[in-house]
Amino acid sequence: MKGFAVTTVAEQAADALRRKIMSGELPEGGSLRQDALAAEFGISRIPVREALVQLEGEGLVKIVPHKGAVVSGLSIDEISELFMLRSLLEPLLLKKSAPQLTAADYAELDAILADYKVELHAQHTTRWGELNTRLHDVLLSRAEQPRTAAIVATLLQQTDRYTRLQLSLSADSIKQAQQEHEELVHLCRTGDVRAAAALLKRHIEHACKDLERFILSQRRP
Repeated sequence: MKGFAVTTVAEQAADALRRKIMSGELPEGGSLRQDALAAEFGISRIPVREALVQLEGEGLVKIVPHKGAVVSGLSIDEISELFMLRSLLEPLLLKKSAPQLTAADYAELDAILADYKVELHAQHTTRWGELNTRLHDVLLSRAEQPRTAAIVATLLQQTDRYTRLQLSLSADSIKQAQQEHEELVHLCRTGDVRAAAALLKRHIEHACKDLERFILSQRRP
């Protein structure tokens, strides 16, 4: 087994494929042949199949009868639904979490914001989704609503590549995302939870509208 530890073969195969999809190395609509992936990773086809099923659940892969697995394409309906759910659930969690955030939480948020600023300006797109997810995770981490938090964690994972795409659309998108994240942390730190929740909802809705406009522009003749 040259590629992965035996105890987590399927999970690590899923992680490797997820990174390739998120980075664009595996383009949308591209075929994911189990035998080729098994050979590439040095594993059997069984954990590859399990990894593909996991990624299908995350919305990154589509398993088509008689054709096999392909990388999922950009869908306006899917984007609208995923971001709508985030815009409903994340502000609810933030209202419960923000008053409970600790000094250590804010130190971590400040570090994420600093990293985010560097990576955005350096155009290191591979880290944008990771840092965005970390920031949202920390902001929502004290809500003590484990079921809702689990749903939001899945939604953040499912929208990661969309988030990075939205940030890459223009310099204005990058600047606005940075400003909104900084303002979110500031509002939580100063105790203005209602304003923070309202900003978070607008922040998510703005990303969704950017993506919808982009996909429609790509489809025009």
